[in-house]
Amino acid sequence: MHRLISMLGLSALLACSAAYGAEEAQAPYSPPVGKNYPKNVYFGDTHLHTRRSADAFSVGNENLSPTDAYRFARGQAVTAHTGQQVQLRRPLDFLVLADHGEYLNGYFLHRVNDPRVTETDAGKRWTHYQNEGLVTNMIGEFTASMDRPDEITPFPLATRKSIWEDVAQTADDYNEPGVFTTFTGYEWTVAVEGNNLHRVIIYKDDAEKAAQFAPFTGQDSKDPEDLWQALADYEAATGGEVMAIPHNGNISNGMMFSDKKLNGDPLDEAYAKMRSRWEPLYEVTQVKGDGEAHPFLSPDDEFADYETWDADNIGRTAKKEEWMLKHEYARGALKLGLKLEDELGTNPFKFGMIGATDSHTSLATAAEDNFFGKFPESEPSPARTDNIMVGVLWKNWRLASSGYAGVWATENTREALFAAMKRKEVYTTTGSRIEVRFFGGWGYDGDETDRPHYLDDAYAGGVPMGGDLTQGPKGEAPKFIVEAVKDPDGANLDRVQIIKGWLDADGNTQEKVYDVALSDGRFVDPETGKAPPVGSTVDVANATYANTIGEVRLATVWQDPDYDPDQRAFYYARVLEIPTPRWTAYDAKYFNMTMPEEVPLVQQDRAYTSPIWYTP
Repeated sequence: MHRLISMLGLSALLACSAAYGAEEAQAPYSPPVGKNYPKNVYFGDTHLHTRRSADAFSVGNENLSPTDAYRFARGQAVTAHTGQQVQLRRPLDFLVLADHGEYLNGYFLHRVNDPRVTETDAGKRWTHYQNEGLVTNMIGEFTASMDRPDEITPFPLATRKSIWEDVAQTADDYNEPGVFTTFTGYEWTVAVEGNNLHRVIIYKDDAEKAAQFAPFTGQDSKDPEDLWQALADYEAATGGEVMAIPHNGNISNGMMFSDKKLNGDPLDEAYAKMRSRWEPLYEVTQVKGDGEAHPFLSPDDEFADYETWDADNIGRTAKKEEWMLKHEYARGALKLGLKLEDELGTNPFKFGMIGATDSHTSLATAAEDNFFGKFPESEPSPARTDNIMVGVLWKNWRLASSGYAGVWATENTREALFAAMKRKEVYTTTGSRIEVRFFGGWGYDGDETDRPHYLDDAYAGGVPMGGDLTQGPKGEAPKFIVEAVKDPDGANLDRVQIIKGWLDADGNTQEKVYDVALSDGRFVDPETGKAPPVGSTVDVANATYANTIGEVRLATVWQDPDYDPDQRAFYYARVLEIPTPRWTAYDAKYFNMTMPEEVPLVQQDRAYTSPIWYTP
């Protein structure tokens, strides 16, 4: 009898265990099991130049190698061109050395008498220039290659491929998965009649794959469509992955986001599909100005005029005209993309937003209190503010200490970071390390940001930045979750805004800026629709500020009050810090000098998320 009861008890126990096991498989006791969404943000620079770039080498960066660039980005101290020691307070997580593909590393290799270069037609011509004291002709050739490639003799293919193999192998040598990620990359450098069309090209792949083809450069073609075809050919031949990232539309004089092709034809569906496929991101802020918004295009946006460069093009050959601006700034391009999608069926300007430095010093610096300029002559010195960048461009005080890319990825590896960039789960900062999350959907209750582990609900009920929404439940507007946390080593937060752009019933594009989270108990004035300024703690004379205003964290769930289910739209978040000293204020204090009246001394760092698009 006891034996029978024991057997029955064992059977019941086993049955209970089996049932518990089935339940456990559906819902583990440990909540993180099966949650494979990105939990970490990684900060990096996707656009840094070293002595391999012809212009960088020509104007003084003869010593800081790719090795120095990687060491600096990893947090090690490096000697700058001024002889000063320079170091990041915190290392970066990833880096792309994007040296110009045109004559890539050619000037340095010529200097060290590398026969791969000296024995070419270009190398022999450069030797003649040096012997005759005509060294300035060398930088002139590089400049000409951006706009008049037919007049310039490129390196033979064998030379280009050999140099490219070195570039890719160096990137592999410094890639340490999980600790510090490097990508093989270069810059396609084209300026049509002085109008900037530059792109950074980034490979996911290791050297064995990436080096199978020499870079497609501006000396091959200055038409972006030819570049995209070359990227398609690379992927088809190697099974690898690659993307192009345009930058500095603000100095393209209307060409970066034009509604016409390079040959003047109107955009068509094939063009829209190619651009959308190969250019998932846009470098919206960097040392040559901020390109998020412009006050002429957004007169009601009090924060649109940030580090604005709007005088002319990159060649300084033609003044800016007002009609050009909507084809140059990210917000204008995002709105134009909605209109083109309605006409063509595909949105050619459906990009996520990142930032980078475009520094040519080998030093990826974007902090206001540790800014080492764009070229060696713009590294810290009493004279740098008034110096003219590269002799013919802009006064250095106009340089923006900007920016970095924030990437939400599952781990710090090439594969995970590249995948995050392709799906646009990325954002830009103008130099600080603000952490920002942004989600949109119809499955939110409205109190998610008050809950612990709210990300489970955020991903389950909607899409993250870079994602797409289609029509939701009838009569219900989408909700958006946004959370911003201050840089732990930086300034408090002023506010969080959501920028909406849409295509109205008449086919016209519209925009509106909403203050959705404000620090210090402030509210939006219902009469003006504006919130009062956060104030300022900046002591300009001493280049200091205090975190006695603002908030450490701002978070909310916001529902669009102006939603129309029949209208295409996009939404992105903009996060502003409280005012802090600009790099020019730090220079004035350090060098005990008075800045000219025209030089700004206070600024507000910020972050822009990639958009979330709504399509009926």
